[in-house]
Amino acid sequence: MDLYMMNCELLATCSALGYLEGETYHKEPDCLESVKDLIRYLRHEDDTRDIRQQLGAGQILQNDLLPIITQHGQDKPLFDACIRLMVNLTQPALLCFGKIPDDPAFRHHFLQIVSYLHAYKEAFANEKVFAVLSETLYNLLQLDWEQRQEEDNLLIERILLLIRNVLHVPADPYEEKNVDDDASVHDKLLWAIHMSGMDDLLKFLASAQSEQQWSMHVLEVISLMFRDQTPEQLVSAGHSRSAQEKQKDTSELESLRQKEQAEKRSRIMQRGNRHSRFRGSYVVEGLKSIGEKDVIFHSGLHNFKNYSHDAGKATRRVPKRKQMARDTDSQRRSVLNVRLFLREFCVDFLENCYNRLMYLVKESLIREHAQQHDETYYMWALSFFMAFNRGNGCKAELVSETLSVRAFHFIEKNITNYYEMMLTDKKEATSWSRRMHLALKAYQELLMTVNEMDHSKDENIRQSANVIKSNIFYLMEYREIFLTLLRKFDERMQPRSFLRDLVESTHLFLRMLERFCKGRNNLLVQKKKAKRTTRKKKPSAPTENTPEALEETWKIVSEELQSCGFQLSEALTEGAVPFDAASEIPVTEQRTEAMIRIQDAVLARTGPEALSLLRAAREVWPEGNVFGSAEVQPEEELELLKQILFAELPSKITIENCDIPACQSIKVVFASPNIVRPYLILLRSYATNTPHTNHCVVRMLHRVGVDLKMDALLFQLSVFYLFNKILSDPAASAYKELVTFAKYILNRFFALAARNNKAFIELLFWKNVGAVREMTEGYSKDGCKKVIWTPEEEEELRQLYEEHKDSEDPDIVETLLPLLSNTNRTRRHVVAQMVSMGLVDSVKDLKKERKGTRIVLWTEDQEQELQMLFEEYKDSEDILGNILKHLTAKRSRARVVDKILSMGLVSDRRELYKKRRRNTAGKSTGMTEEDFFADLSGAPRRDAITGDEEEEDELEDELMDEDEDEEEKEEVRVVPEKKNRRRESAVEKNTSVGTMLPFIFIFWLTGLSGPVLWLQNCLNRAADDREEDGVSHPVPLVPLTEENEDAMENKSFQRLLRKVGIRAPADEQESFWRIPATLSIYQLRVLATSLNPLKENEVGGPAESEESVPSSVAPQQEDEGPDSQELRAQALRALLLARQRKRSAEDTNSEPDFIILQNLQPISYDLLAV
Repeated sequence: MDLYMMNCELLATCSALGYLEGETYHKEPDCLESVKDLIRYLRHEDDTRDIRQQLGAGQILQNDLLPIITQHGQDKPLFDACIRLMVNLTQPALLCFGKIPDDPAFRHHFLQIVSYLHAYKEAFANEKVFAVLSETLYNLLQLDWEQRQEEDNLLIERILLLIRNVLHVPADPYEEKNVDDDASVHDKLLWAIHMSGMDDLLKFLASAQSEQQWSMHVLEVISLMFRDQTPEQLVSAGHSRSAQEKQKDTSELESLRQKEQAEKRSRIMQRGNRHSRFRGSYVVEGLKSIGEKDVIFHSGLHNFKNYSHDAGKATRRVPKRKQMARDTDSQRRSVLNVRLFLREFCVDFLENCYNRLMYLVKESLIREHAQQHDETYYMWALSFFMAFNRGNGCKAELVSETLSVRAFHFIEKNITNYYEMMLTDKKEATSWSRRMHLALKAYQELLMTVNEMDHSKDENIRQSANVIKSNIFYLMEYREIFLTLLRKFDERMQPRSFLRDLVESTHLFLRMLERFCKGRNNLLVQKKKAKRTTRKKKPSAPTENTPEALEETWKIVSEELQSCGFQLSEALTEGAVPFDAASEIPVTEQRTEAMIRIQDAVLARTGPEALSLLRAAREVWPEGNVFGSAEVQPEEELELLKQILFAELPSKITIENCDIPACQSIKVVFASPNIVRPYLILLRSYATNTPHTNHCVVRMLHRVGVDLKMDALLFQLSVFYLFNKILSDPAASAYKELVTFAKYILNRFFALAARNNKAFIELLFWKNVGAVREMTEGYSKDGCKKVIWTPEEEEELRQLYEEHKDSEDPDIVETLLPLLSNTNRTRRHVVAQMVSMGLVDSVKDLKKERKGTRIVLWTEDQEQELQMLFEEYKDSEDILGNILKHLTAKRSRARVVDKILSMGLVSDRRELYKKRRRNTAGKSTGMTEEDFFADLSGAPRRDAITGDEEEEDELEDELMDEDEDEEEKEEVRVVPEKKNRRRESAVEKNTSVGTMLPFIFIFWLTGLSGPVLWLQNCLNRAADDREEDGVSHPVPLVPLTEENEDAMENKSFQRLLRKVGIRAPADEQESFWRIPATLSIYQLRVLATSLNPLKENEVGGPAESEESVPSSVAPQQEDEGPDSQELRAQALRALLLARQRKRSAEDTNSEPDFIILQNLQPISYDLLAV
């Protein structure tokens, strides 16, 4: 249906509604059907919302729908249909379009709908309309639940939604240019709600137990009613101004008067004695102009302090993404009668509805019965009504539902969630920032209410406040929320009002904490700390874990386990949990912790518990057989427990909650440039800030600069520029606190600059605590205090090293540490001193061996078996391969190599590498039939392929062994891999396409033609994509069929991939082979063509065919004629068929022989025709 026809039908439908004659509306007989047609039209409107715009332009709601419900409300079907239509027409424009459109055309449609909504809101500001709605809602609420139908509940919900939509329409800033105490459209709407009694019905819905399903709708309507109001204005409505308010206004007027007088004096001082035509020109010495000469100033001297090189330059445009966020909150003072009505509403709501309504809304939010972002209405109601209650007498019992630690936790959780979403959802970062600001104001109001309760005359209220403060001061989550928000403040997404509330909330929190700490010397707070405990040997006093004691313990534990037959009870098996999924400790460290628990259980002589932990740990960490293999025998488990008992396990790290002094811990963390910088951003607008905001900023800077003696943290050029602006302000007398603090910091800086000539350079940088200490106390050579060793201590260290250097202790530093007379020496101190004294060459010689995580069980029988196998195969070409093949207990290559080295069977691991033999060109002794065909076709032999793979495995095992001995795991592995890739890429570049042709024929003969064609298609597609995009990226080869998956696991096919140039997976994070980005489009197409031998022969011609003949075949074919080539082809074909029949004889199905024969015959002719 085109637009013209749609407009005609829409006009006809609107005409069928009725007409207005004077004050009477005459409805047509088809009025109900016409309303339903309009609802149906709205359901099928396009993206521009054309139907909605045409209905708004025609003023259908003002001229038809509102008169129908006011004059024909007794017609229930018509009334219901009109309410449905008005709910649809008045829904927010943002809901219609999803977001504010960026396209100019759609933005025009969006603004057009907003203008129609403004007209709707003005039409609803009528007492008659709300009188009908109130009467209808009242009659519906009078019905019992047994009498109320589903249609009645729908009508109640639609009336509430209609009121919500009308109140949600924003004020028009161009039309409503009213001053305070003047009636706006929103005020008229609120007065109509009050005169119709709708406010009383809202309070009834909020308090009635039988109407709790409307709790969220009611809270939403109430929040929109108080949208432009402040609790302070409503509290003071109808009351005379207090002396404090009068004093505040007087001080503000006096401040403005001083500013005006100071500016007037400055203007008088700027006037020169002579006429401006005789002001002269001046040379500014020391200030260079664009050239090498000094600046010439063509103005009066009184204007020189305003001179800048930037004068006259065009202002640089700031990109939109870097502009500061703007405040969107608008507050205005309504007329007095509206404020009085709203004040009475707040009083009644707090006394009768607040606690119950907030409980129901909180339950809906927790149970996720509400819609998305409905928690913002909850947090608004919490902050608004608690602020009103605090100003209206602060009765704690009226807001008891939201005055608890659970409320703090709920808001803190939402603040954290909003912050994370603001970082992840960049497009909606502004919306998430507004939500976080709302949550912050709710948190601030909770703190202010608790602070007000602390000054109450009632002892019970003060005790309740102390309980809440004890929780929020002790728990880390509630303290560090302000630190996190200050550190992560971003002025591009968070407005200045957010920073102001954050600074004031932080000031209030610290002031409450300081007051709470007075007289409490034992106040502690919770802090998560990494605690390291090391098990050290103390030779001075014998401990109970001596070798004799351990032998005695093991004897008792082993007898206990053998007596019970290694059988564990069900309760003991289920109770052994070595892994904590909710723990903050990493999984690898939990594995070490589990081994320490096993050792502790054995030391406690509880053998069954230790065995149950061992078996449970084996199930949790099966990789590497750290806790034994899955098929381990009981005797081996017993031996493994013995090794764990006698092992010296490493240090363990546990995250625990430690208690530290409160004020000390919290003040120190604010001494950071990331915390100070947001305060200075807020201080830039000191002239427009309130006196309380400026006081909060100065108080925090005073805590940092004076209380913590970190004044050097403020020695920064931008800070001094701001201080200079404050001191040179004509109205500086109005900011006495700021001026005093600025002078103090400047005096401290110049005093420091007198003894530190680098202080002026330090002004250019923000400094941390370490840099501040160096700046004030002196710079050290290494940036930290050097540990001093006396000559006696050096001689003691030298003697101890000479005594123990030949011992078999693997870690000599751990041996020397307990023997030193100075017990304050750490391992790092000792290692550094030994290197400086020349006792060892490098720190790497004293690296601490990683223990406890690589315990592998080797029984005496297995050691003897390993020694016998080594003696048997030590003269073979592949010593390690034969040992691994015949070893009973399967071990990894690295473990076997380590054990052979530890037993002293070889002195170097290179002796275990496979020995390579290179046969001469004409030698054919020992050649099998498969080798004959491989040599004939130019394909690699199986032993060559296997040898290369084993060589790569040996290289990987060698790197893995080095990884286990050193901590720099990733750095050790990356370099050989890069060298490998460079070596492989060099080989692949030197490999010609022609040498791959016989190799490809072998895959066609062995039934791998499908994967070869798939590889060819992948190369062609990669070439086409790179030609279209103009960009080269690595392309993974993803096999989608079972045949291709089997081929990717085939060693020979992998050899082909390497020969073509496909890159193998670089590490365990990659799963697929990849076409490298270094291959050009031409190389890809050449490689793809070479994978089809038939196409290669057709395209290449005789010259290319001769180049692709293997060197072993080409000399023979040059001397042979056509007859000899035919005989040779028949012989080769017969030999291949004989081999295929021999293999297929073992299978009952003989059909593959026919298929092989059929596919083989033409391919064999092509092979010998090359």
